[in-house]
Amino acid sequence: MVAKIKMHPEGPEFSRMIFGAWRMADWGLSTNDNQKLIEQSIELGITTFDHADIYGDYQCEALFGEVLKQAPQLKEQMEIVTKCGIKLTSEHRPSHGFHRYDTSYEHIIWSAENSLKALNIDAIDCLLIHRHDPLMNADEVARAFSDLKQQGKVKHFGVSNHLPHQFNLLQSRLDFPLVTNQVEVSILHTDAMYDGSLDQCQQLNVAPMAWSPLAQGRLFTGTDEQSKRVQVKLAELSSHYGVTVDQLAYAWLLRHPSRIVPITGSGKIERVASAIKAFDVQMSDDHWFEILAASQGHEVP
Repeated sequence: MVAKIKMHPEGPEFSRMIFGAWRMADWGLSTNDNQKLIEQSIELGITTFDHADIYGDYQCEALFGEVLKQAPQLKEQMEIVTKCGIKLTSEHRPSHGFHRYDTSYEHIIWSAENSLKALNIDAIDCLLIHRHDPLMNADEVARAFSDLKQQGKVKHFGVSNHLPHQFNLLQSRLDFPLVTNQVEVSILHTDAMYDGSLDQCQQLNVAPMAWSPLAQGRLFTGTDEQSKRVQVKLAELSSHYGVTVDQLAYAWLLRHPSRIVPITGSGKIERVASAIKAFDVQMSDDHWFEILAASQGHEVP
């Protein structure tokens, strides 16, 4: 069973591994099959589900919502995260004239309310700004967050893909804490370990979420030199620990002191169940740095 983690001292408790729904529209599953997948995930202790309004060309939230319409009892067993702030050009959003960001008060309110309808829920557990908007007016975002919180439509807030100074700007306008920063981090993408993002999470006692923790499959199929080096090292160490490569990759992230919360991305419960075995791996510091060296192509200075 996956344990719960407090995302912030004043924040929610989420499962330490999160079910990512970003590819739900690609899985081609029926509502009944999606319900079974969600129920099996909850049985494993993965009770937190990650969405964004744009996922599946604006279709994934509605697919998930069909499950909750069919099985409303599941709502009490889960936590839902979703994101807003990106405008894609799409037949599902004919009013969008150009692919851009929009963190205006009006768009955040509209997006949150639309996500509530699509997901068939009364409140979003955590709403994130999907990416930093260079035209973001922090006061407008804060006003939208405050109104949504006061109205009971969103319980907590955070950001995604924000650097520390961008996080700090928005936090400076809020009377309540941002409870997470969802960033890309994996063995093949370690920027967040060096740009201050994970340092800030430790400083503020905020648990970061990790999207693409398996580097979108490059850990298994990548043919570039970095991927090849890491594949060799992971194969060697997975044999040592008696686990699979993906379990070791998750364990590498879980070893980080910032309390990284990985987001899985599979529609197959077998892979989800396999991923949680990473919690049983007690990785040594030597092996952690060996994997880092394989990723960087050299040992640390």
